[in-house]
Amino acid sequence: MAAAADSDPWSLETASTAPLWIDRLDPPVVARAGIDGDLDVDVAIVGGGFSGLWTAYYLKRLEPALHVAVLERHHCGFGASGRNGGWAVGELAGSVADYARRSSPTESRRLVRAVFDAVDEIGRVAAAEGIDCDYAKGGTIRVARTSPQAERQIAEMAEARSFGLTEDEIRLLDAEEAREQLNATGVRSGILLGPSAVVDPARLALGLACAVEEAGVEIYEQTRATGADGGAVQIAAEGARGSPMSRGRCEVRAPVIVRATEAYTRDLQGLRRDILPVYSRMIATEPLPEAVFDDIGLANRPSFADDRRMVTYGQRTADNRIAFGATGAPYSFGSRIVPAAEAHLPMHRRIWRVLAEMLPQVADARITHRWGGVLGIPRNWLPGVRFDPRTGEGVLGGYVGEGVAASNLAGRTMAELIAERDTERTSLPWVGVSSRRWEPEPLRWLGVRASRALLGAADQRELRSDRPERLMSGVARLLRGGH
Repeated sequence: MAAAADSDPWSLETASTAPLWIDRLDPPVVARAGIDGDLDVDVAIVGGGFSGLWTAYYLKRLEPALHVAVLERHHCGFGASGRNGGWAVGELAGSVADYARRSSPTESRRLVRAVFDAVDEIGRVAAAEGIDCDYAKGGTIRVARTSPQAERQIAEMAEARSFGLTEDEIRLLDAEEAREQLNATGVRSGILLGPSAVVDPARLALGLACAVEEAGVEIYEQTRATGADGGAVQIAAEGARGSPMSRGRCEVRAPVIVRATEAYTRDLQGLRRDILPVYSRMIATEPLPEAVFDDIGLANRPSFADDRRMVTYGQRTADNRIAFGATGAPYSFGSRIVPAAEAHLPMHRRIWRVLAEMLPQVADARITHRWGGVLGIPRNWLPGVRFDPRTGEGVLGGYVGEGVAASNLAGRTMAELIAERDTERTSLPWVGVSSRRWEPEPLRWLGVRASRALLGAADQRELRSDRPERLMSGVARLLRGGH
């Protein structure tokens, strides 16, 4: 099996470049009609991903009489929401210490537990609304496969205990316990995070879109917003697929406008440097026999990763595939979003090699799908929710790839802020978080590329030497912004 990981599987060349989750929808997704002419509403939500849809869902539950419209350039769930790894994980990209510095350890702990609850809330809503999204709460297993990774896990667990997290929420596993969860190569230890689930993200997004539409929300797809200011969203003369509107350019006027655009914020006038769009890419195997999972583990469908610095993420799907992804050389100069980059074959080869080295049990499996998408990173790497009642402007997101559960909490919080509800969520320490803009080019391109190169080099040197690369990881942390 080790030799297999040194060569490219023929199936990568022939694999579909459509996201697995979207490609297997039955019936296939058909975009709703675009907007045609000016519109006046109470709340306009720009973006039909999880953030926008959750905001609309909870807002209509709080204020059923509100006239709410969701504006989406392609179709709901087209972006990161419909093509991610399906991790509804009880984590935020920002560390507990980051939010504690903004507030207090007690308040930061409240935020962590609110994200834990969001994992369960997704399951509750899916059941209540009849959304078949293969929700399974099996936790997340992260295995340490080098001594430095194992040392970092021990330190992480000490911090979690000092923070007050319980054994049911997060615990350290020895090598044998970790291999029972995920029989990867070279396992030294593992961390099992309890508040975590896997989903089929496209089915969740599309099911949520249907639920909000049934609640009275108007959804306009194939509708490209070019700006949002002065109480109006400016709409381009053509929909996302080039179909002309009968009245040319138009506006959606609203006293409240929510920007839920994540990486695509760069397409709104004057906001190109607000959020950094970076690519993450995935592959998926053919459905595998049960005997393979008897060896691999993943019995309860936990999401899984190893603890290298360059992020990996995987899940066992409901139909017994392995869907696995990683970040690599993720950023295009000028914050460009180039659809061709989603099918970057050299990067998919690298991801396959990581998977085959980590789980040689699947090295001979056929790869049926390879795809990618963009996620959004704010300059301070802290996701947050902001709403200004004076201007009616709301912004949420910046999840840095951990948005499935976080977007539920963010959308629910945004709805409560708009509806002027004083809840346990509206005072959480990520409310009001803002970030400075990214540096102009070529500085941001150089910074992102350098930090990614250093992180990758640190991982490789640790794998070879089994010794920690503290200096390199420290420099990389500085380049990414240092939180």
